Parts: sequence; structure tokens; C-alpha cells
Amino acid sequence: MSRHLRIATAGAAAALLLATACSQGSASRGSTGADGRVTLRYSTFSAAPDHLKDLDTIVRSFEKENPGVTVAVETAPFDQYFTKLQTSIAGGTAPDAFELNYENFVTYAAAGSLLDLGTVAGDGGTSGYAPQSLDAFKHDGKQYALPASFSTVVLFYNKDLFEAAGVAPPTASWTWADEQAAAERLTDRKKGVFGDFQPVQFFEFYKTLKQAGGAFLSPDDRKATFDGPAGVRAATWLVSKVGRTMPTEAEIGGTADYDTNLFKSGKLALWHNGIWQFAGLKDVPFRWDIVVEPGDRAKASAVFHNAVAASATTRHAKEAWAWARYLSASDVAATTRIRSSWELPPISDQRVLAGYLKDPEPANRQAVFDSLKSIALPPVIKRQQEMQDAVTRQLGEAAAGRTSVQAALKAAAAEVDALLG
Repeated sequence: MSRHLRIATAGAAAALLLATACSQGSASRGSTGADGRVTLRYSTFSAAPDHLKDLDTIVRSFEKENPGVTVAVETAPFDQYFTKLQTSIAGGTAPDAFELNYENFVTYAAAGSLLDLGTVAGDGGTSGYAPQSLDAFKHDGKQYALPASFSTVVLFYNKDLFEAAGVAPPTASWTWADEQAAAERLTDRKKGVFGDFQPVQFFEFYKTLKQAGGAFLSPDDRKATFDGPAGVRAATWLVSKVGRTMPTEAEIGGTADYDTNLFKSGKLALWHNGIWQFAGLKDVPFRWDIVVEPGDRAKASAVFHNAVAASATTRHAKEAWAWARYLSASDVAATTRIRSSWELPPISDQRVLAGYLKDPEPANRQAVFDSLKSIALPPVIKRQQEMQDAVTRQLGEAAAGRTSVQAALKAAAAEVDALLG
């Protein structure tokens, strides 16, 4: 599955590990050599496996401009990353700087695990960032991370499958009903071809909930509201695809990257996924493109922000600030990301972003920017991972036919209410 569709294994241990780290107050294990040169440890999940060379390009440029600093990169798959990060923080061996996503940022900031970057901010400031991206990584009015990239989820489609079946390709005006009709015509189980793939889990649910006109939490964020009629409609939309136009859990069989491999093999017509997949589709033997995801009562596209934070216990705070700013806002970083389709830089310079549209594949890259017109941001609470796990687990019960959609949502809402209490 794609990066944002995996569930990290940390669960309820996150808050405990982070709190333990704060009580220990240990320093990160960056080092300073006899010659005074600083080795700065940086941990990331988004670079591997497709963008390690791109990250290396940025690192080498940074080191050239900062001759007293060496950046030592550490990577981990997304489904292991936060467990390892939390363990290193609790053990006093946290990297000096590390990547965080928007959904987990609040937990780390609230636990005191992050350095207030305003206390060490050096040259350059933050005027070049898109304001909404910068504000996403503030906590209690302080800047605890710098936005490094953002990405959106769109609807990928296999042009060849549509053409062979005589089905009109998707458009930006598609609704759920249009998607369902096309997916049913394109599904051919005898040939192992599926019409659609949209996992039944938290990240897809909160987005489809907004598409159905619903809200995940009450206005004061004190109660779950996703178990109402809009939630039932959204969850039913997801669950109804299983075994009909997309594989069942048994057919997937726990295979990693099942949906990615299915699309790359030309056996999947419609695929809900993120723009980070572009680089991995350069050599597929069929034509493909993207459109903004279909809506129901409204349009709503998931937008994911990643950022660079520094450990509250780093020995190299100024160097960590310099690296965070370079990785997130330098011209080298921005142009490298755009050239390689490694998500998008959170900068306000439209001239730089315009270069993104020049890449011929996918042809409809404008859909990436169009999807930003109606954003669905994930709900965020302190016990974030537990909330995600609860919703995904209960939706999985409904998808497997072990309970009804209504019962699954009621149970998930009760679990989320307990986490909010």
C-alpha cells in the first residue's frame, strides 16, 4: 500500500515513550569531531526508496554551503518509522533533526520532544513559505517544525484499460456514482482486473466523510460526530467496493504494496493514491493519467504535509535549524523535488511551482493544484495513532462482513470519545 495508507505500529505506546524521553532529558547523539566539524543526524521516511539520490543531491549542496557540517541520513519505511523514532527519543538517542507528518506533529510538540526553532532561527527567516503550510507546524504559538513538502491524493487511471473497455475516462466532474459505474464495467475477475482500489481505513474515511458533507469531530473537538448519516454514507461507499470492484482482504492476503503492484501490472483501472507515486510509474508499459477525486455532496481532497523538526535535546540546534530551512525552502531543494516529482515544496514562489506542470507525465498535472481548492485535512488529537487505529479496525470489521457499517461507526465513535476525554 501507499505511504499514507499504512498504519504505524506504535499505537498507544507513543505518548508514553515521548513522555519518558522528556523526563530523561538526554541529548541527541549528534557528534563534533576533533576538527570541530559537526555530524548532524537526520531521519526520514519519505526519501526511501525512490528519492534517496534526490535527498543526496540536497545534502551535498547543503554541505558545500555549510563546510563545517556533515549530514548523516537515516531512513526507515513509514510503517516502521515512528516506532523507531519514538524508541530513540525514549532512549536518549534521538536524531538531531527528523521528518514529521502533520498528523503526528501535535503528539511530539505537546510532549516537549521538539525544539522551538524560534529560539535558534538563523539567516533567511520564514517569509518564503506558504503561510498555511507554516502555520500547520506551530504549537502554542511557537514554530516547532518547518514545512518541507506537501502532497495530495488524486484518482489515477489506466488509459489503456478504459479505451479497451470502451468506457469514457474520468473527468473532474465525476461523482461517486460515475466512479462506481465505470469501475463495475472495468472489473473482470477472470482476467484478474479490478475496477477500483480505495482502502477501507481512517485516511480514506475522513476524506470521504467530508465529500459526503459530514464532519469527523464536533466544532469544539470534544466529541466524535462521524457516526451520523454522512458517516454511514461515506463508510458504505468504501465498504461496498470490497469484493465487488476491488479485492477482498483475503485476496490481498497481507501483501505489501498490493495496490501499487496491481496498478503497475496493468490490472487496476482506478486507483486512489498520492502524487508521491509519480516517480515509480515512469516505466509502466501503459498510458495513465490523473484527475481530481470524485465527490458526493462536495469535493474534498486529502492533502498531506511533511515537515522537518529538531530534537529538543540536540547538541547542534543552530545546525539543525540551518538544515531544516535548507531542506524545506532552498532553491536546490525546491527544484530537486519538482524535477523528480518528490511531492511539492511548501514555498510561495509560483514561478518555481510552475515548473511542475512542464513534466509530460502525467499529462493532467494541473489536477494536483486543482485538488487544493477543496482540502480535507485529517482530524488531529493528542492520541492520534490510537484514533486512527480505532477507526481503521472498526471499518475493517464492516468490510469483512463481521458487523454492520452503523455498528462499526458507533463502536469507533465510542472509542474516539474515550480518547478525547
